[in-house]
Amino acid sequence: MNEETGTKCGYIALIGAPNAGKSTLLNALVGAKVSIVTHKVQTTRALVRGIVAHEGSQLIFVDTPGIFAPKRRLDRAMVTTAWSGAREADLVGVLIDAKKGLDDEALKLLEQLGKVKKPVFLVLNKIDLIRREQLLKLAEEANAKSNFVRIFMISAEKGDGVNDLKAWLSGEMPFGPWLYPEDQMSDLPMRMLAAEVTREKLFLRLHEELPYSSTVETELWEVKKDGSARVEQTIYVERESQKKIVIGKSGATIKAISMAARDEIAEIAEQPIHLFLFVKVRENWADDPERYREMGLEMPK
Repeated sequence: MNEETGTKCGYIALIGAPNAGKSTLLNALVGAKVSIVTHKVQTTRALVRGIVAHEGSQLIFVDTPGIFAPKRRLDRAMVTTAWSGAREADLVGVLIDAKKGLDDEALKLLEQLGKVKKPVFLVLNKIDLIRREQLLKLAEEANAKSNFVRIFMISAEKGDGVNDLKAWLSGEMPFGPWLYPEDQMSDLPMRMLAAEVTREKLFLRLHEELPYSSTVETELWEVKKDGSARVEQTIYVERESQKKIVIGKSGATIKAISMAARDEIAEIAEQPIHLFLFVKVRENWADDPERYREMGLEMPK
């Protein structure tokens, strides 16, 4: 029936080393912000799905956490989640930062592609940052490591090559009914998406002062009679000293984070938002099974 109507639908996993540009590419493909983007590595923690309707196909993109050598329990959970996302997809796209080239992280990733029993395509990102001859050499070297079904050269940030990638993917999807409404752009519940927005603002504001010892959870989303929503979120940190950093002198830091997050959440939710942020110390939250469930991760033993 779907071959007659022409509808197609499939999952595409985007994998790569941290900061390869997966989240930026996902947002460019969807045409809206569905995944957080910061200069810090490993900011995507769970599987974030972006949904695109294009030329009769519904493309369900899965933005996975960056693949790297895990050191902590949370790191292991993120890497496991990334590979599981790749194994369950119809197609797998490997992103490589063209500027960095085939560094140790990229080479290790290419070596592990044997465990992915699905067609794999290569995306060389940030092509605007290197010369054409370097780019062609990089494509040749990468293809020698793994036989890709297709190679794309793009700049996710500028949008160059993104439409060509989208068009090709539309043709590669299997016939089948669409799994989401045509206008839906993400499968993340609004509460979780709002928490991700606040976590992004937290990272952007605090740079190196607050490493990865923080997470954000939306505790309340209450719609008021006037159509606005009261949103309460808790920022969890591991130490009292980190709590002071988040709050800042006279509350200046948390106020700035709140204002930036509120404006973006309101834009995504398409309604006025009254955002209230609270900071709590929860030692070893990264060993708490409940926090993993909130992030959509499986807690490793």
